[in-house]
Amino acid sequence: RKITLADDVVLVDCDEFEYRDPVDQSVSPHQGWRFHLEDGSRFVFRLSGTGSVGATIRLYLEKYLPPSEQGLAELPTAKALEQIVSAALGLSDLHALTGREGPTVIT
Repeated sequence: RKITLADDVVLVDCDEFEYRDPVDQSVSPHQGWRFHLEDGSRFVFRLSGTGSVGATIRLYLEKYLPPSEQGLAELPTAKALEQIVSAALGLSDLHALTGREGPTVIT
């Protein structure tokens, strides 16, 4: 089932992911949630920190550009990702849940 999150942003799948260590094959479950978009882009939410108090919510954004649209890679990052940001924040209601209006760190 596809869900339209914002203009031209369509969610096609989501999953909770785990990390499998390539050396010892140990598994760390519940590492976060991935949201896969129709165009091949995705956003990911995960907690970072050692506990629930003072933990950081991380939002990772990835924009897929097919070969025919590589010129868009020259856009400023915020402009290139604005539709995905809008979709992720709208779906999560992160501003209301955290009381923050913007990120504390952008990398």
